[in-house]
Amino acid sequence: MRKCHLVLSGILFVLMTLASGRLAAQERVDLELVLAADGSGSIDDAELALQREGYARAVRNPRVLEALTGGIYGKSVVAYVEWGSAESQHTIVDWTVIDGPDSAAAFGEALVDAPRQAWGYNSISNAIVYSQGLLEGNPYRGLRRVIDISADAGNIGGIPLSLARENAVSAGITINGLAISRPGSTRPLRAMTLEAEFREQIIGGAGAFVVTVDETTSFADAVLKKMILEVAGLAHVDLATLPSAGRLVFAER
Repeated sequence: MRKCHLVLSGILFVLMTLASGRLAAQERVDLELVLAADGSGSIDDAELALQREGYARAVRNPRVLEALTGGIYGKSVVAYVEWGSAESQHTIVDWTVIDGPDSAAAFGEALVDAPRQAWGYNSISNAIVYSQGLLEGNPYRGLRRVIDISADAGNIGGIPLSLARENAVSAGITINGLAISRPGSTRPLRAMTLEAEFREQIIGGAGAFVVTVDETTSFADAVLKKMILEVAGLAHVDLATLPSAGRLVFAER
């Protein structure tokens, strides 16, 4: 019995040593951010290009760039994902260290030039699972970890949405949202609006929020508004200085 305890203690020591070594080896950053954009069949090629350009411009924006590089470590990491059905999640731009204008510009160029990959409808839940996997498997260690989900319709397929959200939030990840509300954006027909579904079923974690845009709203301005909030953090943003595009709603939890 004593020998068994010694063996188990030895195994535990090795595992703890390996884990501590892995954490020590991780590159420290201020923020790990997954931009998980809707690439499902309801998003046509022109809309997909508009989304990508909006995010590329936002990352290069001086206010966002200042927040990405103005923390303790002077850098953040960003990855861009597009998703569709439960079987379709794709990393369009892998983890990129943003530490100044050049790296921000390189991220944006890679994003707008990449081919389309996602297909089908409309598994937000599996997009969250995939994004959490990227956060947990990367070589970085951020002070904050955020998944930024955009969608033009509610969840269809994949694991239960409540389970995906709970797993991410329990791991210390914040989920923010961009609800692209337009005619048909609640399909299949549901009892709640897309904004309500985001607020009640999708976003979660510290300071979580959703920005809702419609056909009357500048998508690029809404993306910029959202990224300023999630990169800088709620405590450091004067809401009166944000772009007016999009309706901002905070999580009730």
